[in-house]
Amino acid sequence: MSTQTLPEKKTSAVVKNLRTVLADSYALMGQTHLAHWNVEGPAFFSLHQAFEAQYTELFAAVDELAERIRALDHLSPGGLSTLAKLSSITEMAVDRAPAKDFVAHLIECNETVIASLVALREAASDSDPETQDVAIKRIQTHEKAVWMMRAFLKNL
Repeated sequence: MSTQTLPEKKTSAVVKNLRTVLADSYALMGQTHLAHWNVEGPAFFSLHQAFEAQYTELFAAVDELAERIRALDHLSPGGLSTLAKLSSITEMAVDRAPAKDFVAHLIECNETVIASLVALREAASDSDPETQDVAIKRIQTHEKAVWMMRAFLKNL
Protein backbone atom coordinates (compact mmCIF):
# COMPACT_ATOMS: atom_id res chain seq x y z
CA MET A 1 0.00 0.00 0.00
CA SER A 2 1.36 3.40 -0.97
CA THR A 3 0.39 6.57 0.85
CA GLN A 4 2.42 8.82 -1.42
CA THR A 5 0.24 11.65 -2.72
CA LEU A 6 2.62 13.25 -5.22
CA PRO A 7 3.44 11.83 -8.64
CA GLU A 8 6.81 10.02 -8.50
CA LYS A 9 8.45 12.28 -11.10
CA LYS A 10 7.39 15.43 -9.24
CA THR A 11 8.42 13.96 -5.90
CA SER A 12 11.87 13.18 -7.30
CA ALA A 13 12.40 16.80 -8.38
CA VAL A 14 11.15 18.11 -5.04
CA VAL A 15 13.30 15.68 -3.05
CA LYS A 16 16.39 16.42 -5.16
CA ASN A 17 15.96 20.12 -4.41
CA LEU A 18 15.18 19.45 -0.75
CA ARG A 19 18.42 17.49 -0.44
CA THR A 20 20.36 20.40 -1.97
CA VAL A 21 18.72 22.88 0.41
CA LEU A 22 19.45 20.57 3.33
CA ALA A 23 23.12 20.26 2.34
CA ASP A 24 23.51 23.99 1.70
CA SER A 25 21.81 24.82 5.00
CA TYR A 26 24.05 22.40 6.88
CA ALA A 27 27.14 23.91 5.24
CA LEU A 28 25.91 27.40 6.10
CA MET A 29 25.43 26.29 9.70
CA GLY A 30 29.05 25.12 9.75
CA GLN A 31 30.33 28.34 8.23
CA THR A 32 28.29 30.36 10.72
CA HIS A 33 29.81 28.33 13.54
CA LEU A 34 33.26 29.03 12.11
CA ALA A 35 32.51 32.77 12.13
CA HIS A 36 31.08 32.55 15.66
CA TRP A 37 34.23 30.90 16.98
CA ASN A 38 36.79 33.04 15.14
CA VAL A 39 35.39 36.56 14.77
CA GLU A 40 37.48 39.23 16.49
CA GLY A 41 37.51 42.98 16.86
CA PRO A 42 35.33 45.79 18.18
CA ALA A 43 32.10 44.13 17.03
CA PHE A 44 33.04 40.78 18.58
CA PHE A 45 30.25 40.60 21.17
CA SER A 46 27.41 41.60 18.85
CA LEU A 47 28.59 39.37 15.99
CA HIS A 48 29.38 36.45 18.28
CA GLN A 49 25.79 36.58 19.60
CA ALA A 50 24.25 37.14 16.15
CA PHE A 51 26.14 34.20 14.68
CA GLU A 52 25.07 31.99 17.57
CA ALA A 53 21.43 32.91 16.99
CA GLN A 54 21.83 32.13 13.28
CA TYR A 55 23.45 28.73 13.68
CA THR A 56 20.96 27.77 16.38
CA GLU A 57 18.10 28.64 14.02
CA LEU A 58 19.80 26.71 11.22
CA PHE A 59 20.12 23.61 13.41
CA ALA A 60 16.33 23.50 13.77
CA ALA A 61 15.91 24.24 10.07
CA VAL A 62 18.05 21.33 8.87
CA ASP A 63 15.99 19.00 11.05
CA GLU A 64 12.77 20.34 9.51
CA LEU A 65 14.18 19.92 6.00
CA ALA A 66 15.34 16.35 6.67
CA GLU A 67 11.96 15.49 8.17
CA ARG A 68 10.19 16.93 5.11
CA ILE A 69 12.24 14.57 2.94
CA ARG A 70 11.17 11.69 5.18
CA ALA A 71 7.52 12.83 5.00
CA LEU A 72 7.81 12.39 1.24
CA ASP A 73 8.95 8.80 1.88
CA HIS A 74 12.57 9.30 0.87
CA LEU A 75 15.74 8.96 2.92
CA SER A 76 17.50 12.10 4.12
CA PRO A 77 21.19 12.43 3.33
CA GLY A 78 23.58 12.75 6.25
CA GLY A 79 27.22 12.71 7.19
CA LEU A 80 29.65 15.53 6.58
CA SER A 81 31.23 14.18 3.39
CA THR A 82 27.86 13.31 1.84
CA LEU A 83 26.39 16.70 2.64
CA ALA A 84 29.55 18.48 1.45
CA LYS A 85 29.28 16.75 -1.93
CA LEU A 86 25.65 17.88 -2.25
CA SER A 87 26.34 21.48 -1.24
CA SER A 88 27.58 24.37 -3.35
CA ILE A 89 28.63 26.46 -0.32
CA THR A 90 32.26 27.52 -0.45
CA GLU A 91 34.12 27.20 2.84
CA MET A 92 36.03 30.11 4.28
CA ALA A 93 39.64 29.39 5.17
CA VAL A 94 40.37 28.94 8.85
CA ASP A 95 42.48 32.03 9.23
CA ARG A 96 42.41 35.37 10.99
CA ALA A 97 40.17 37.74 9.09
CA PRO A 98 38.47 41.06 9.71
CA ALA A 99 34.94 40.73 11.06
CA LYS A 100 33.57 42.24 7.84
CA ASP A 101 35.08 39.33 5.87
CA PHE A 102 33.16 36.82 7.97
CA VAL A 103 29.96 38.82 7.48
CA ALA A 104 30.52 39.15 3.72
CA HIS A 105 31.19 35.42 3.44
CA LEU A 106 28.00 34.57 5.32
CA ILE A 107 26.03 36.92 3.07
CA GLU A 108 27.31 34.96 0.06
CA CYS A 109 26.46 31.65 1.75
CA ASN A 110 22.95 32.82 2.60
CA GLU A 111 22.46 33.96 -1.00
CA THR A 112 23.46 30.47 -2.18
CA VAL A 113 20.87 28.95 0.16
CA ILE A 114 18.24 31.41 -1.09
CA ALA A 115 18.96 30.34 -4.69
CA SER A 116 18.57 26.69 -3.69
CA LEU A 117 15.31 27.52 -1.91
CA VAL A 118 13.94 29.36 -4.93
CA ALA A 119 14.63 26.25 -7.04
CA LEU A 120 12.85 24.15 -4.40
CA ARG A 121 9.89 26.53 -4.31
CA GLU A 122 9.58 26.26 -8.10
CA ALA A 123 9.89 22.45 -8.09
CA ALA A 124 7.13 22.24 -5.48
CA SER A 125 4.89 24.93 -6.94
CA ASP A 126 2.39 22.77 -8.81
CA SER A 127 1.88 19.77 -6.61
CA ASP A 128 3.43 20.16 -3.17
CA PRO A 129 2.18 23.24 -1.33
CA GLU A 130 3.55 21.97 1.98
CA THR A 131 7.13 21.89 0.69
CA GLN A 132 6.56 25.18 -1.09
CA ASP A 133 5.49 26.67 2.25
CA VAL A 134 8.69 25.39 3.89
CA ALA A 135 10.74 26.98 1.09
CA ILE A 136 8.95 30.32 1.35
CA LYS A 137 9.47 30.51 5.12
CA ARG A 138 13.15 29.64 4.75
CA ILE A 139 13.61 32.25 2.01
CA GLN A 140 12.16 34.87 4.34
CA THR A 141 14.53 33.83 7.13
CA HIS A 142 17.61 33.98 4.90
CA GLU A 143 16.58 37.25 3.28
CA LYS A 144 16.26 38.79 6.74
CA ALA A 145 19.71 37.49 7.71
CA VAL A 146 21.20 38.98 4.52
CA TRP A 147 19.49 42.32 5.18
CA MET A 148 20.85 42.46 8.73
CA MET A 149 24.39 41.53 7.72
CA ARG A 150 24.35 44.04 4.84
CA ALA A 151 23.22 46.69 7.33
CA PHE A 152 26.20 45.79 9.53
CA LEU A 153 28.58 46.32 6.59
CA LYS A 154 27.23 49.81 5.79
CA ASN A 155 29.85 52.53 6.24
CA LEU A 156 32.67 50.12 7.16
